[in-house]
Amino acid sequence: MPRTDVVLADPRLVAAEGRLGRAVVKEAVAQAQQRVRQGGLGPEEVADAAVAALPPYAASLRPVINMTGVLVHTNLGRAPLSAAATEAVAAAAGFADVEFDLATGARARRGRGAMDALARAVPAAEDVHVVNNNAAALVLAATVLAAGREIVVSRGELVEIGDGFRIPDLLVSTGARLREVGTTNRTSYADYLAAVGPQTGFVLKIHPSNFRVEGFTGSVEVAELARLSELGVPVVADIGSGLLAREPLLPEEPDAASTLRAGADLVTASGDKLLGGPQAGLLLGRRDLVERCRRHPLARALRVDKLTLAALEATLRGPASPVEEALHADPVALRERAEALASTLAEAGIEARAVRSEATVGGGGAPGVTLPSAAISLPERFAVPLRTGAVPVVGRVERGRLLLDLRTVPAGRDVDVVRAIIEVSG
Repeated sequence: MPRTDVVLADPRLVAAEGRLGRAVVKEAVAQAQQRVRQGGLGPEEVADAAVAALPPYAASLRPVINMTGVLVHTNLGRAPLSAAATEAVAAAAGFADVEFDLATGARARRGRGAMDALARAVPAAEDVHVVNNNAAALVLAATVLAAGREIVVSRGELVEIGDGFRIPDLLVSTGARLREVGTTNRTSYADYLAAVGPQTGFVLKIHPSNFRVEGFTGSVEVAELARLSELGVPVVADIGSGLLAREPLLPEEPDAASTLRAGADLVTASGDKLLGGPQAGLLLGRRDLVERCRRHPLARALRVDKLTLAALEATLRGPASPVEEALHADPVALRERAEALASTLAEAGIEARAVRSEATVGGGGAPGVTLPSAAISLPERFAVPLRTGAVPVVGRVERGRLLLDLRTVPAGRDVDVVRAIIEVSG
């Protein structure tokens, strides 16, 4: 068995150590040595085996080609960043003027560029603030406005947001008390009005972003709830998915600008869903309420880092995000791509065909809305090899076939998809 230090002296492993770190390289060597002990590898092959086993990155997260047809896939990291946002993150990765004014040499407002971009994107907001996710934005608002007081909310909007986390638990954890009104399927303005009193911190309107209730239903829109402001009760609206302006393709999805114009005093939203940016929680609305949130001690614990600020600003100022491009993809063009890819794969001897598909927004956005798409249909046996291949490709299985939906894949990645399929076909 070759000694570990001798193997680590191999020039290829020395170079890898500078890129990946000694611990990662040493682990690859140890695994190769174990294969020798088990008789599956010759002693002279340890260095080559260790080099072959090195991961491409020091982190364990692997880039994935999302062909599920879910535009904002929570398990795959939600919104993919645009090239502009990715470049901004790389630029900010070292020292950056995140809280420093280069002209004066004095301390400056943290993330002022990102805040300015967000304020420009939603002129209806008097002020804006950013925390690390939408749940944090709601927790901060509840802590500031309703700790020790009541939050009036419809029973039909007390949602579970995923992984077992529930809005009621989140709100109660801040020290606020919930004053539930209405029923699961129907809540009226009179219900809210009857519940409002001296102990009311604010009235909360939550968009049920990950489910739909149909039939004998009734709810109260923000414009009507805004009448409660005359009683000195703020109206907070959690719109969830992060649309900043109206999206014609998603007419039922609330947006920040319209919600504020309708009379909401404070709006919270996500940055990594339909906005297409990094994980972040957006607070937009009345200047006094936003400032109270910004100056509360909890805001320090929830603040975002420089990489999030860079990505958010680039998303707001830069070109269309990948999520926006996927949302507006032309179904005809998608079909043509699917047919071309299926033809290429068929020529390689792979049973593939182009089929119609339906994509969804995902990430708790636009429940029930489907988007016409196109997919490559493969035998189900391709699912696992593609997920575990050198370039992981994740699709969805329906009726014994693996569907690789193209709406979530930029056209420039088609060659990578074909290569990945061919590599696992043998």
